[in-house]
Amino acid sequence: MQQPGFWDDTGRAQEISMEANSLKQKVDACESLAARIEDAEVLTQMAIEEEDLTLLKEIQQDTEAIAAELEGMRIQQLLSGEYDKNNAILDLHVGVGGTDAQDWTEMLLRMYTRWAEKKGYKVETIDILPADDYGIKSATLRISGEYAYGYLKAEKGIHRLVRISPFNANGKRQTSFASVEVLPELTQSQDITIRPEDLKVDTYRSGGAGGQHVNKTESAIRITHLPTGIIVQCQNQRSQHYNREEAMKMLKSKLVELKERAHKDRIEDLTGEQKDMGWGSQIRSYTFQPYTMVKDHRTKVENTNVNAVMDGDLDAFIIEYLKQESQAV
Repeated sequence: MQQPGFWDDTGRAQEISMEANSLKQKVDACESLAARIEDAEVLTQMAIEEEDLTLLKEIQQDTEAIAAELEGMRIQQLLSGEYDKNNAILDLHVGVGGTDAQDWTEMLLRMYTRWAEKKGYKVETIDILPADDYGIKSATLRISGEYAYGYLKAEKGIHRLVRISPFNANGKRQTSFASVEVLPELTQSQDITIRPEDLKVDTYRSGGAGGQHVNKTESAIRITHLPTGIIVQCQNQRSQHYNREEAMKMLKSKLVELKERAHKDRIEDLTGEQKDMGWGSQIRSYTFQPYTMVKDHRTKVENTNVNAVMDGDLDAFIIEYLKQESQAV
């Protein structure tokens, strides 16, 4: 039989070990970069002394690679928030726009999945609610990897789509909206306690397309935090225990993030007055017709290659947001 607190201590030890490994990787990267800079300097001096122009191309390539790595390190310095290194929970919700908005929400789901895959992050679907006709009404993803939350926090807000609607027989231009919420997945050392009396837990049957895939047991979980009115749900697995655990993780993340934005000292100080703080004006517009342009309204970054953006090319938007946020502090 394990001693009381064994698993808590083990989990904390794992976090410390991961942090130590992360710091070691950073030190190793700095030492490796310093060695490459020294090698480039030696090669440059050799080219000058021997007047060997054939070395110029190699020197240029080395210099560009070093500059790119330095820029990457500089960007990581911007990710110094308490939760920036954490995994991220990405929440997508359909907005105004009918079927087009449902389609748009699914397009954003694909966009963020592709971005995460390019970063080497792991993507898991926690919950998804398909629309009755086309697209999705909502989706919740866990994106696991170092600094996933630090990068994705730049994506919080309302995203607007402008295009000729494929669902409009008259070929009219349609504007649609979807919201993106990004939360840090808490580590064991960041965990919080929620009073049982503040929770309302409901079980229900998971939705689906019907047929053999319909869940005939009430494994889906919906949890309401009564003081704030925040609702989370999970129905992705057949296990009610798993779904409850995932829903509680999401609720804790929402409460911590809400506490930070509301400038409250304690979770217990939160009330329903703050529950809609995540909604606001649009942060970015994606125009497909009559021209192509993706424009971030906060940073003014633009990209005319809308297909590349929808395929996960988001770094220019994210990095500029992080730079401007660090300057504003």
